[in-house]
Amino acid sequence: MHPSRHRLTLLAVMTAATVVAGTLGTVVASAAAVGCRVDYQITNQWQGGFGANVTVTNLGDPLNGWAVTWSYAAGQQVTQAWNAAVTQSGAQVTARNVDHNPAIATNGSASFGFNGSWTGSNPVPGSFALNGTTCTGAPPTDEPTTPPPTTPPPTTPPPTTPPPTTPPPSAGVVQMEKLDRGLVSVRSGSGNLVSWRLLGTETSGVAFNLYRGTTKINASPITGATNYLDSGAAAGSAYTVRAVVGGAEQAASPPALQFGAGYLDVPLQVPAGGSTPSGESYSYSASDASVGDLNGDGNYEIVLKWEPSNAKDNSQSGYTGNVYVDAYTLTGTRLWRVDLGRNIRAGAHYTQFQVYDYDGDGRAEVAMKTADGTRSGTGQVIGSSSADHRNSSGYVLSGPEYLTMFNGQTGAVASTVNYDPPRGTVSSWGDSYGNRVDRFLAGTAYLDGQRPSLIMARGYYTRAVIAAWDFRNGTLTKRWTFDSNSSGNGAAAGQGNHQLSVADVDADGRQEIVYGAATIDDNGRLLHSTGNGHGDAMHVGDLDPGRAGLEVFKVDEDASKPSSYFADARTGQVLWSTPASGDNGRGVSADIWAGSPGAESWSSAVAGLANTRGQNVGRKPSSANFLAWWDGDPVRELLDGTKIDKYGTGGETRLLDGSGVASNNGTKSTPALSGDILGDWREEVIWRTTDSRALRIYSTPTPTSTRIYTLMHDPQYRVAIAWQNTAYNQPPHPGFFIGNGMGTPPTPDIHLR
Repeated sequence: MHPSRHRLTLLAVMTAATVVAGTLGTVVASAAAVGCRVDYQITNQWQGGFGANVTVTNLGDPLNGWAVTWSYAAGQQVTQAWNAAVTQSGAQVTARNVDHNPAIATNGSASFGFNGSWTGSNPVPGSFALNGTTCTGAPPTDEPTTPPPTTPPPTTPPPTTPPPTTPPPSAGVVQMEKLDRGLVSVRSGSGNLVSWRLLGTETSGVAFNLYRGTTKINASPITGATNYLDSGAAAGSAYTVRAVVGGAEQAASPPALQFGAGYLDVPLQVPAGGSTPSGESYSYSASDASVGDLNGDGNYEIVLKWEPSNAKDNSQSGYTGNVYVDAYTLTGTRLWRVDLGRNIRAGAHYTQFQVYDYDGDGRAEVAMKTADGTRSGTGQVIGSSSADHRNSSGYVLSGPEYLTMFNGQTGAVASTVNYDPPRGTVSSWGDSYGNRVDRFLAGTAYLDGQRPSLIMARGYYTRAVIAAWDFRNGTLTKRWTFDSNSSGNGAAAGQGNHQLSVADVDADGRQEIVYGAATIDDNGRLLHSTGNGHGDAMHVGDLDPGRAGLEVFKVDEDASKPSSYFADARTGQVLWSTPASGDNGRGVSADIWAGSPGAESWSSAVAGLANTRGQNVGRKPSSANFLAWWDGDPVRELLDGTKIDKYGTGGETRLLDGSGVASNNGTKSTPALSGDILGDWREEVIWRTTDSRALRIYSTPTPTSTRIYTLMHDPQYRVAIAWQNTAYNQPPHPGFFIGNGMGTPPTPDIHLR
């Protein structure tokens, strides 16, 4: 926990704590009883004012309509509220539900916030009541934990140079990457489309001059969108761009990457194939990828997973080849290769890897689950090099499990700990042969609102366990563990998806883990659950810009539950749903058509295209897979297999046919990675070539007049790129609306490392 955010967990019957004037911090009061629990949290404080969030959890019968009451002891006054109607008479405060959040199920919760005034002191209220019932009793533990594994982690030798001690950024500022311009030149007809990044720290007051060689080609500084069509320019022309600030031209950017045929090939080194103990031969294909600035130069490198041809779904028996993870520069230099070894099984659900700058030193790390025999990029073996924990069916259901943070520049082991959540008893996860126990998910989240934490999870069909880790000063330390088996968390059991999402759903500046139909708060507690169960696809973003906050669109497998639904991300309240229809395998939500406001949603088992109110507004697209911002308008395009299409009411228009490339993950037909990797805010698509000897990066050749800072400086979008490779890959969404009629994007509150 960040030292500037201290917590005081109090019973309602205890003496109220006070906040000393001028102290910057967080104070939490919790009161619990057989009927209710209230968490009152001061989120920020300034001279004469403060902000607070309140979460009420109903431990009794379901409620349809609620009122929370408390009294202030020092004359505090509520001045402004959201997600509740708050009134005050003297010291007595009453917060009532508003139209969108009247219902609180048993063990469900509702959250609201407000600003208030104070003078002298700001003591936390000593008691609360929900619908007249006083909330008293023992509060939950502040950070739920699971017993530590008994297996000691392998000894990690100290690094040859001491890890840097990086101070955290100032309060309220999110740590993000210090990127360069990402300048690209894409052949477009008889000219070149040159585009570059606008950083999240320069949303106003910055213009640009573009140079072809030593010649400035714009007549006056470019103040609009960060792209320029250099008509008639020769293919292969060299470009640089310079920012203009206050009329003064800044230093030149690195030279543009050349996409002479519309793409850039990054050469790869294909691992040699092999054979299993049962005599089966296998070869390798390039699979999922991620990006991070591994060496701190402001430019992205690619981290790539190699999948053997005998990779298995968890439901399938059989041996698999080893999984390899490589790092490459965009020019094809391989930085390192990690061999995960025989004790990590290959398949979409086994190896989820995260690439992010967790310690804030300006260089990204790479995290993944490891085991006996894993060999680092520098040749170090983790655990026992001779151990073989595979059973006769090819599953690995015994032996130690580790979590390793690798140095992104060298591939060396930075820190190794016992993997949490641990395996425990295999059958306790829902079967005895190894299908459910090894369903892993991973992500990255700004749980403290400032610095990123690593999220590693296990299980979603039945039990679900999520562990949050911090990597600071060269060491992995656990922040908290959430377990659906723990008291009060049962509503999360069986609610996970084949992927997760991360977003600040309650607008408190800290991100939550949207774990399918359940959402885990930044502190490791259950925020809410719709109870609609497991599914294969989910989208979280500002899908309906006409209402406050974020929304979730999710498809379901359970034949007794809605086949899809659209919900408030803060409360879990279902805004609309479609009838049950069995396993609804695919679903997408995005603004793909300017003919209706906000996002359109569609899925495999439901006819038509739904607007933000669930009404059918027309023809369903021909694909339900990935998305990409590709052409010049802010309406998003359809990415499926190796093509990009523009939706139309009468049919799709093909914008890109990938040549000589292949998609990944079988029928899922997903790219290696898609996101705002280079250039302006539009998204690149990375596919493997059919022979896996290169990754082919495509970038749009189409000009745009829309100016948006790089999406990689939006915290929700950036962590979505990190979790994109997790299990059933899904496309990223930013924390603000991009689409027809969009407003000016909010300025991100970020700090660049």
